[in-house]
Amino acid sequence: MEGFSEEDSFVDLYCEEVEDPPSTQCSDCKADCHHLDANNAALCLHVKKTVFNISSESVPTHLQTPAGEVGNYIVTYCREGEIVHQTRDLGPDVQNDLQNSSANTKTRMQSFLEDLGLKQNYTEKLSLSSILQIDEKIIIDEPARCNSDLPWYFLKKLMMVNVTARNVKWTSVCESNCDVTSESYTELDLDDLFDSSNSGDINPLDLITALFLCSDGFVQQEMSLKMSMCQFSVPLLLPNCDTPQCTLMLWAMRDIVKKYRPQSLSESKGFMEDRIVLSELPMISFVRLGECSLSKSEILNKLLSNSQQYHDTFVHRNMECGDSPRRISNGLTEITWYLPCGNKNMDVFSEPVAVANLRGDIASFETQYSFLCETSAAVFVFFDKLESEFKLLKNQHHKAQIFLVGNGESKQINCDVLKKVATNLSLNKKNIIIKTKDKNNADFVKKLKETVSDVVENTRMKMRIEQMADIAHELGILVDEKSTECQTAKNNADNITVKIQDILKYKEAELPLQGQIWKELTNLEKEEFRLRKVGSQNIETYKGDLKTQKEKLRDKQNSYDMSDAMTCFINAISSPGIERCYFLKWMRMNLDNLSREKLSGLREQYKKKCNNSENKEEIKDIDRQLSNSSLGTEHFFREMGQIYEASLSLPETNQSRQQLQHLPKLCAGLMLDGFPLELVDGDASNIPLRWVSDVLSQLNELVFPKNKILVVTVLGVQSTGKSTLLNTMFGVQFAVSSGRCTRGAFMLLLKINDDIKKVLNCDFVVIIDTEGLKSPELAQLDDSHEHDNELATLVVGLSDITIINIAMENSTEMKDILQIVVHAFLRMKEVGKKHKCQFVHQNVSDVSAHEKNLRDRKLLLQQLNEMTQAAAKMEKKEDYKSFTDVMEYNPDTGNWYIPGLWNGNPPMAPVNAGYSEAVYELKKNIIQLLGNCESSANNVMEFTEWMKSLWNAVKHENFIFSFRNSLVADAYMRLCTEFNKWEWEFKKDMYTWVTRAETRISNFGTVAAKSIKSDIGELLTCLKTEASTLLAEWETKLLKNLTDYFKQTEGHVYLVEGYREEFSNSAKSIRREMENSVFNQLTAAAEIKQGMREVEQIKENHTKEMVKAVCALIDECRKKKVQMTEEELDKEFDKMWNETVRKLSVSKLKPTDVFTCVSHYLRQNLSHKGSHACELLSKKSLKACGLKPFKYTAEGFYNQAKHKISKFFNLQDHTMMVQKLADSILDACKQFVTEKMERKTNYHDTYIQETVLMIDERLENNQDLGTDIKFEVSLKLHICGFAARNFQQMHEDFLQVNDPYTCLSQNKEKFRADFKDVFHERDQCQKKAEEFTNQCLKPAVEDFINCSLGPDIIGEMLTLQQFSTRMWFQYSLLQDLLENDTFENYLSYISSYEDYVKKQILDQILSHFSDGSKMSDFEDQHIQSCINSITDAINEAKLKNSDNLKTFVEDICRKLDDKLVISQDALVAFMTLNKADQEQFAHWLTVSVKDMGQTLREEFKKSNIELKLKQLRVKPQNELFTKLIGCGKQCPFCKSPCEAGGAAHTEHWASLHRPQGLGRYRWHKSRQLVTDICSSSVISDTRFRCSATKYEWHPYKKYKEIFPDWKIPPDRSLEASDYWKYVMAKFNKDFAEEYGAEPADIPEVWDKITETQAAKSLSESFNIK
Repeated sequence: MEGFSEEDSFVDLYCEEVEDPPSTQCSDCKADCHHLDANNAALCLHVKKTVFNISSESVPTHLQTPAGEVGNYIVTYCREGEIVHQTRDLGPDVQNDLQNSSANTKTRMQSFLEDLGLKQNYTEKLSLSSILQIDEKIIIDEPARCNSDLPWYFLKKLMMVNVTARNVKWTSVCESNCDVTSESYTELDLDDLFDSSNSGDINPLDLITALFLCSDGFVQQEMSLKMSMCQFSVPLLLPNCDTPQCTLMLWAMRDIVKKYRPQSLSESKGFMEDRIVLSELPMISFVRLGECSLSKSEILNKLLSNSQQYHDTFVHRNMECGDSPRRISNGLTEITWYLPCGNKNMDVFSEPVAVANLRGDIASFETQYSFLCETSAAVFVFFDKLESEFKLLKNQHHKAQIFLVGNGESKQINCDVLKKVATNLSLNKKNIIIKTKDKNNADFVKKLKETVSDVVENTRMKMRIEQMADIAHELGILVDEKSTECQTAKNNADNITVKIQDILKYKEAELPLQGQIWKELTNLEKEEFRLRKVGSQNIETYKGDLKTQKEKLRDKQNSYDMSDAMTCFINAISSPGIERCYFLKWMRMNLDNLSREKLSGLREQYKKKCNNSENKEEIKDIDRQLSNSSLGTEHFFREMGQIYEASLSLPETNQSRQQLQHLPKLCAGLMLDGFPLELVDGDASNIPLRWVSDVLSQLNELVFPKNKILVVTVLGVQSTGKSTLLNTMFGVQFAVSSGRCTRGAFMLLLKINDDIKKVLNCDFVVIIDTEGLKSPELAQLDDSHEHDNELATLVVGLSDITIINIAMENSTEMKDILQIVVHAFLRMKEVGKKHKCQFVHQNVSDVSAHEKNLRDRKLLLQQLNEMTQAAAKMEKKEDYKSFTDVMEYNPDTGNWYIPGLWNGNPPMAPVNAGYSEAVYELKKNIIQLLGNCESSANNVMEFTEWMKSLWNAVKHENFIFSFRNSLVADAYMRLCTEFNKWEWEFKKDMYTWVTRAETRISNFGTVAAKSIKSDIGELLTCLKTEASTLLAEWETKLLKNLTDYFKQTEGHVYLVEGYREEFSNSAKSIRREMENSVFNQLTAAAEIKQGMREVEQIKENHTKEMVKAVCALIDECRKKKVQMTEEELDKEFDKMWNETVRKLSVSKLKPTDVFTCVSHYLRQNLSHKGSHACELLSKKSLKACGLKPFKYTAEGFYNQAKHKISKFFNLQDHTMMVQKLADSILDACKQFVTEKMERKTNYHDTYIQETVLMIDERLENNQDLGTDIKFEVSLKLHICGFAARNFQQMHEDFLQVNDPYTCLSQNKEKFRADFKDVFHERDQCQKKAEEFTNQCLKPAVEDFINCSLGPDIIGEMLTLQQFSTRMWFQYSLLQDLLENDTFENYLSYISSYEDYVKKQILDQILSHFSDGSKMSDFEDQHIQSCINSITDAINEAKLKNSDNLKTFVEDICRKLDDKLVISQDALVAFMTLNKADQEQFAHWLTVSVKDMGQTLREEFKKSNIELKLKQLRVKPQNELFTKLIGCGKQCPFCKSPCEAGGAAHTEHWASLHRPQGLGRYRWHKSRQLVTDICSSSVISDTRFRCSATKYEWHPYKKYKEIFPDWKIPPDRSLEASDYWKYVMAKFNKDFAEEYGAEPADIPEVWDKITETQAAKSLSESFNIK
């Protein structure tokens, strides 16, 4: 066996007390240890109980028999439940016995840490990031179940400053992690009721000690701070029970800042505020010598508490688990502070005092005792029994007064020994305090208080904890901040802060970039967006000047060399991880210390002045001083950001710029370490966008792909506990201070643990803390209210959940903050951001608060509704009437009542447990709300995009109309793309169905007809019903697709929620349009077919007569029985033909007068327009209309003169705009008429109805032009005259083609050939098969392909990205223009937009199908489809075993009824005199059909794409034009086309606006083209006038009053319009010459724009990445 060392004696010792031997063996004893009695009988040593640490003390190198116990006992050494060594009958030589014994044991520390599950953390220390990460325990609120749960249970509660954190008793047996077995009892056993064993419980002090030992310096610091807030004692000297070494916890206490009011300041109501380690205070220490029956810690708690406010500062034996044996915490020295509030009736001590408490016997911990004696003003020694040996108490180095505190009731106290000790220590009676029987606890504590108070008031022994480090060093005590990293960091921080004498001067010298320059840059940026000072200047020139000024300021920033302070700062934060964390902490503490003295006075002045609203100028001055006098680490990071941003204005190759590129990554790393990032610089009220964006971009790279975040923000009036709420809720450390020092917003990253990622679907939670919002009455700074609005809008926009911190008692402030918040929520609602918010009412502690405040909640909702209405009116969104219109809000679940923070009167009040618990419930609710978010979490880059777009929007005065966001644009683009796909699927399906339906109508009444319906009207009704059903199904499908699309969580669909109704209406609108179109086509086809019935009957009768005549001729010729020559047969045939024709009553078909039909419909259409319209209609003959080009002329001399002037100046006045509209409508109608004529069908009244409907729709869509009835009548007459003329010609052509005589004459030669074949009895099978194929099937197949190819081509083109949405199409058009970069193309695009678009679409189709392969694929597909259908029909007809060939052919045609329209004339001609053999015919027909397929393929290959497009039933170029031109609306100022998706959109907008000079606008006097861009004008104070304003001047800012359907947001960035600026600058003279104007005065910055920059701006404007 291995030997024991002295160190091995500090292991788990179990002292087993031995009872008298029982008469029989004990069944309970399991140990194999027997004792022989006199009769050599084996006796078991029955275990009465097992305790840790004899006498509750660590066992040093010697064991003493505990008082009151028998001298015969056994010491058992155990490891993991196994007995490895036992010693019994220990005598005086225990030391030697222990050393000579052998056992393989764990150290006490290892064993204890293993019990707590902290073994690994002893070497791998706990970090703040691991403790603060959000895990499942937040939402699953379970108590501790075993020892290993206790550390996390304690930390969880402590981080939320919960005073119940030290209640560490676990509630039930842990079945998984603890080696505790439970026994089942079969009979009643009451023994455990009398057994007070608590050996399984963990003493809170052990737990605290273990956690401090297993945590890094930052966790220790955070624990000390939170323990101090709970008024817990904190470790001063931390022991390590495995060694005699202890550590002074100086660093751990450095972050504790205390405020108090000593008696000297009670009159002035001033206060002291300082770091506790720097405060020079007297320290009173309390220790124990030997055993003591008094509870030292409990007495201390009473000592520090006044009669109204008792609190357990120190853990004592009567607390939960306080009596559990201490295993590792003996030797722990704790410290707390008593700090007065300045009220004599409440203060225990009038001056501040530190109180230390040593755990354990000073005999065992002489080092700790010596330390306390040298640092304390007095040491109170508690004892029961004094030995005459008092060397420990008498030490010449000890500086403290010694006070002996004994329990007179203890039997062990000896008065003589006490006198002897007192005499030797030179103690007088005052230094000895004895609790006697007649003195109760209250009297005893009172006496103790008096003594301590006397010491505090009279002592000169005061010492800072920082000074105690030197004494600790002398005594061999370690100091926690003496690590290399900590000291290096301290030196680096000191090197920077030691030079700070005057903060203001220091900032100007060492941090120059963020001062006045940055503020000027901010003002210029905002002016670029707001254009408040543009006056009468040219807007674009003014903006160019602003840009130049910004460049000069950036140059000025770059002219500064990096200061020494910033060089040291950047080098320090570039050091290894733990060192830079120490550095930043030292920096923060040093800077806080420097600022505190200066700021505290200013804050007090600020508060006093704020009470008097007349002191506005003074308050402004103080507020400026507050901003300028504050100096924190954020100012250094701010300077770093400005250095970085300034460097970006340098060329990319510049060395300085390249050397600074690592800064964002450096800052991103700090964010991951838990340091906050300044989002909004409150001093300048601005975001350094490029800096913050690049930091977040680097953060994204560091965490990718785990980069999804959810955001929680607190908003509220200043000094209402917002930061404290966040700190309590998430355990973080946002700055908490009275007064307004640092302005702005900070964001902090919290990691999400893997166990809760599935619930939250994110990787991090971002916490945003904002400065307090001030009410307007108190806001003395000029821009304060504006700043508050900007800040609130930004953080609400970024948040997933916003906590609104309000105080019900301050109705004025509440109303102001609600007004700001409601504005923010309203704005977010408009831009598609979904919100969740929680109202927090602080300082409401009544348990019935929720019920009692029902009236208050109703009042709150009422106020919110009023605020919403007011905000909606201001934001020009008056549809919103109540708060619930803006967001989901339930007054019952959206309000939280939180008690006051302090339980009593500070500074000695602990945090209220009710506060912590209420905040914890709020936290759980917030986590659950985050988990229930319908939308997916943003990733870091999407968050960045939101931030940029939100901030750019809030820079404008009118947020809603100025908001633009690439995420919204991207989501809208995706929605449009998806909707366009669904729409095309719908249309394509309907095109296919209509083609089949028209085929069925065309085949009605022929041998090919399947339908058994005798009346075509019945068939039409049936088809319309079928169409309605199909249309309804598609409408339902479209709406379902839309609903399903908005249900998805990806793709930010919630951002376009506001467009859902528009697209839903578009789906319904498309269905209505398609229904009208389908019904018109079916009706026209049916009525045309019906109109042809008589003609077809005549043709059929003529054919029958001719067949009879031919048959008679054949019989007659055969009777001659003479071989007749071909000439003779021809002669006989011609004779028969002429005679038969003479007999037939052949009359020409009478044409309908289309003009009459059109006139009738036009009169009907205009009848409801009034008598004037009918009068105008009667004045002119329709036949005389449409012969000359349509020309609109203005009415009246004034208008005509004005038009001439406008024409001279080449201006777009009202007359020219109306003419442009007329031309557009004419083009559309001409296209429609041409398409109808190309089909070569008969005329039908639906054609003119559709034409007039088209005119009506276009006129209705352009009502803003203010056209009169005369214009409408003139235009309709012109178009209807042109249409009637063409339709008349089409009708007559149709009659000519279908004239019975003409048709009969066309078949004469066929009759002749058949006559000869029959006469000669030739085999007709092959010939007839080829004839049937070429005359009947081939034309039908060609027609089918022409009907089908159009939708195929459209579908193919829609797969191209540029055709997916209107926005993409616009982007591709403009990109193509830039690539070609010719003036002619730009002019065509601007001046003849529709023509240009049509040409581009056609060119793209021709280009895409130019190689022919894709078109061939479509053609082959349809040819093969037809061949397959025909072959199937032949095979099916064969199976029917028809009696004759006629029936066989009819069966084939009937099978092809809904696919091919077989010409009836050709079919009748084919059947005439057909004597072919059916079987042979079927064989040759199959062969011929295959040959037909090959022939068609060859013919299609020879035909060019242009010819093919002309022959198609559905014209792809027209359909695509209709789809991509959209509503056809153009910007009223610059004529940029509308890009809104969905047919039923209610608001028009364009991604990119252009200089108005490109739209022919020029200045009145100079005749120079205008360079103003409407997206800039709408944010300026300039005015416009046009026909819509009746030529009265109107502010651009209020353009919506004139053009309510248009939304013209400012450019997304200042470079967004660079595309058109580049075009105008390059072709300025060309446009001027073309428009007959003077060249524009181009701003200097425009000439510098390159083609690359123009292309970049184009991508940015259309959100193309």
